[in-house]
Amino acid sequence: MPNSSVDQQSLPNFCSDPLAFVNIAGYKFVTLHDLPKLRTDLKAEASRLSLKGTILLSKEGINLFVAGLRENIAEFCAWLRNYSEFADLEFKESLSDHQPFSRLLVRLKKEIIAFGIDEIAPAIHTSRKLQARELKQWLTENKPVTLLDVRNDYEVAVGTFENALPIGIDHFRDFPHAVKQLPTELKEQPIVMFCTGGIRCEKAGPFMEQAGFTNIFQLDGGILKYFEEVGGEHYIGDCFVFDKRVALRPDLSESETRQCYACQAILSKTDCESPLYQPPSHCPYCYVPPVKKMLATIEETEARIREVTQTLPGGIPYDNVRPMQVSQKHDGLSLIEFLVQILPHLDEDHWAEPLQAGRIRIGEKTLQAGDIVRAGQRILHHVPMTVEPDVNPDIRIIHDDEAILAVNKPAPLPIHPCGRFNRNTLVFILGQVYKPYQLRPAHRIDAHTTGLVLFSKSKRVASLLQPQFADGRVKKIYMARVRGNVAEAEFSLKHAISIDKTERGGRKIVDDGLESCTYCRVIAREPETTLLEVHPGTGRTHQIRLHLSHMGHPICGDTLYDPLLFGEEQKTLFLHAWKLQFQHPLTQTTIELLAPPSF
Repeated sequence: MPNSSVDQQSLPNFCSDPLAFVNIAGYKFVTLHDLPKLRTDLKAEASRLSLKGTILLSKEGINLFVAGLRENIAEFCAWLRNYSEFADLEFKESLSDHQPFSRLLVRLKKEIIAFGIDEIAPAIHTSRKLQARELKQWLTENKPVTLLDVRNDYEVAVGTFENALPIGIDHFRDFPHAVKQLPTELKEQPIVMFCTGGIRCEKAGPFMEQAGFTNIFQLDGGILKYFEEVGGEHYIGDCFVFDKRVALRPDLSESETRQCYACQAILSKTDCESPLYQPPSHCPYCYVPPVKKMLATIEETEARIREVTQTLPGGIPYDNVRPMQVSQKHDGLSLIEFLVQILPHLDEDHWAEPLQAGRIRIGEKTLQAGDIVRAGQRILHHVPMTVEPDVNPDIRIIHDDEAILAVNKPAPLPIHPCGRFNRNTLVFILGQVYKPYQLRPAHRIDAHTTGLVLFSKSKRVASLLQPQFADGRVKKIYMARVRGNVAEAEFSLKHAISIDKTERGGRKIVDDGLESCTYCRVIAREPETTLLEVHPGTGRTHQIRLHLSHMGHPICGDTLYDPLLFGEEQKTLFLHAWKLQFQHPLTQTTIELLAPPSF
């Protein structure tokens, strides 16, 4: 209940500097009632006075750390002491030239200092308290005593008393377990425990007494009270505090110690001068080199790929919609003529059933075989219960940063939806893994070619990366194993390649085709094959395969261009996109990537 007879002389002795921020810390174990109302009143008063910090309330008492201008803090303390429960509440004070708290929090908690043992009740019993001056005298006289630091290890690292024994915990809830590890002989010896402001000792002391320690003292007011009353004698370093100041010197001024925003590590002046200290992202203790960070990301991503492809996405029956765009050269054809021309491997009989079933449409409109198609129309072929052929999902990540992704594509695996493949494609699988990124391939390789495929992670990056491929600025190196023994160590192939497809879906060497050039170097010769390093000077469809076949050394396993394999089912094609060199679209640094071949 409010008590109007407040002793104004008991208010903190604040500095007269009107510009200084006054920081106060105080606690009291006392039974409190009607906590929601008390919380509302405290928050309203502290807000009115522009105070910031944290106030914790529970049935067992109050614990507060707040800061504000001198006159506002004084008014708040006077107001608070109007409550009989807080009439004798003591404060420890320090000054700063800035507000060390970002906001005001007033919270209801089960405990004002988390400990987790209900039978410890400091409002009823605490250990004997030792005043700061008396502890200083004991230490000066070398009185036999064990100083027990009950704070967390990261606090101890900032500073502690000479020869103090750290309890060795990361959180105060671990204190009971740590006590069990203390030497048995300490149970009969005098122990002075201490913490920042004394509140943790209020619970730690009674617990140790229950555990059989018979000569327990607690430093009244903790380290901060010791600093305030006797200075820093017998203390080494600074005292960690839970606000923006991080730590205070023995004169209660802010020290040069900092704390990493990312990992919460305590940083010395030397740590802060390190080039690896880049707030708020990292400090010398949590800095992860880009390569190491990328490797960790790659491991996680490859695990996700395995998860997505445990059952191939195209192996589960689904209703597929295959789009077909009508070009200018097909304008005016009948639908059946259009279908046969764009998919020459499928005859008219193939389309009889889907046409009769109404699965060839424009939007929701069903089309008939004789309907006339017009340039620009998008015709949809609906294929119910589609099950796609199996592919190799063993996709490996080579490079992964905020802008680009490079993978080592296995075979067989198409990059884009095509023919019988829609979901069992590289683009679809990676799309499931990299949501919400819309990955854009910067180039392409055949379904049966293995190796490097580069993706952009945004439209902007694609606009910077893809022109490098279009302009020939990207250095591409392939590895190929060809049939027969190639005589020359180095050679170039310059044969024009047709624009139109052959009946088998390939290309051919023609006099009036597209100029093409391929440069080759022998890596190794074996009795029946030769391993080549291949540099495509141009990027024509099937260029490497066609050039090497034309010179009489087709790529091993090439059922499209090796006459000895015509008609066989495609298995392993020994062509691998081995290396890429390009300018990173964001950093403009030269990137060199390599994908290990499987042959």
